[in-house]
Amino acid sequence: MELRIYESIWRFVARRPKIAPGGRGFRYHRPVLTVLIVFMVLSAVEIPIIDALVHQWPPVRIGFLILGIWGLTWMIGLLFAYLTRPHAVGPDGIRVREGLELDIPVSWDDLASIRVHSAIVDPNDPKNKPKRVFEEDGERICAVRVGNETNLEIAFERPTRVRLPGLPPKGGEHEVTMLRFWADDPIGVLEECRRHLG
Repeated sequence: MELRIYESIWRFVARRPKIAPGGRGFRYHRPVLTVLIVFMVLSAVEIPIIDALVHQWPPVRIGFLILGIWGLTWMIGLLFAYLTRPHAVGPDGIRVREGLELDIPVSWDDLASIRVHSAIVDPNDPKNKPKRVFEEDGERICAVRVGNETNLEIAFERPTRVRLPGLPPKGGEHEVTMLRFWADDPIGVLEECRRHLG
C-alpha cells in the first residue's frame, strides 16, 4: 500500500492515469472529495501547531515532523489514488476500482448487462449494516460503495469470482452474480460500454 501511495503521486504529477490503451477512465471520488480535502488540510495545519508545541525538545520535534509529513503525504497519495486509478472501460472490459487497493476486472464475456441502479445504505442502521458482499433477492452481490452509495449495477453471465483486499471473510475471493459500484458519470460509463459492445 505504501508503494501505491508513491505510485499515485507519481502518476498524478506525470499525468499518467492507470488506464489501458484504448480505454477511458471514469472518476468516482465526488462523494468523498470534501472529506479527503478536510483531512488533508487538518494534516497540514497540525504540523506547524505540534512543531510550535514541542520545538524546545529537538528529538521529539524531529519525530513529530517526520510523522506529520508522512501522514500528509499519505493523505495526498490517497486522494491522488482516487484521481489516477479511475474505473476504466476499454477493449478488454471494465475495471472497477476504489482508491489504493481495489481493482476488479470484468471481461466483456462475463458481462450480461450493465444499468444505472442507485442504492444507498445507512451506516448507522444496526439492522442494515453495510457489507461488501451480501445476498439480495436471490442474488449474491458485491458492492463497491463510495460514501455508502452505488449507482451502477453489472449482472454477470454466470457466478463470477471477484478478489477483494484483506483477509477472509471480508476479503479474499468471493463468488458473486452482480457487482454494484459508484461512478461520478454513470451515463458516460454506459455510453462507453455501448461503444465497445456495439
